[in-house]
Amino acid sequence: HTYNLNSISFNCDGETWISSDDLRINLWNINISNEAFGIVDIKPSNMEDLTEVITSSSFHPNQCNFLVYATSKGAVRLGDLRDHALCDRYAKVFEDTENDIGGFFQELVTTVSDIKFSRDGRFIVSRDYLTMKIWDMRNEANPLKVIKFHDHLIGKLCDLYESDSIFDKFECCWDQNSLQLLTGSYNNNFYICDVFGENPEIRVFHATKPLRSPAKDHLDSSQKVLHA
Repeated sequence: HTYNLNSISFNCDGETWISSDDLRINLWNINISNEAFGIVDIKPSNMEDLTEVITSSSFHPNQCNFLVYATSKGAVRLGDLRDHALCDRYAKVFEDTENDIGGFFQELVTTVSDIKFSRDGRFIVSRDYLTMKIWDMRNEANPLKVIKFHDHLIGKLCDLYESDSIFDKFECCWDQNSLQLLTGSYNNNFYICDVFGENPEIRVFHATKPLRSPAKDHLDSSQKVLHA
């Protein structure tokens, strides 16, 4: 790898795993430590033509031929190793073209920072700066559900950009039953969201107990829960 790794994911076959950086995804075998096979390479011949980078990748939990990777343009691409050993052509693209934010901040807030398959492999969650999107593997046209929990940050995007906080990469994860999602936020908060209810409940928890109750609109971007 030429760039810093952003993801490592083991395959359910028990023998292979992938590692990804900004431009490549490599497939490794646990018995071969000095050689890897490049299965995704988005590096253009001229780096001035680069328009997106890889931000996260993951193997399917029970079908060893499927993997997904996300990009800074908000796209989630599904590759099938049965079709092509080199996943330069993807089987499906999951991308939400309806955005509440336009202009300068659009790509910054729609960059996918994490993707995870549900444990049964039927759904994918993608985490961007403002939302989590739930995708049904059978339908790439639109997200099954968009969970919005950072709307209160929209009016503060300029401040978050100036402090570089808008580049924070938040992770997410499913529960054991693939019914709830967990992700982090600022003020040392994290959220647990019901996924499939008609009006999903979003519960807020504090990773640390504050010394005093903060004001309702208080935002401390230096205190954050990034990993889940």
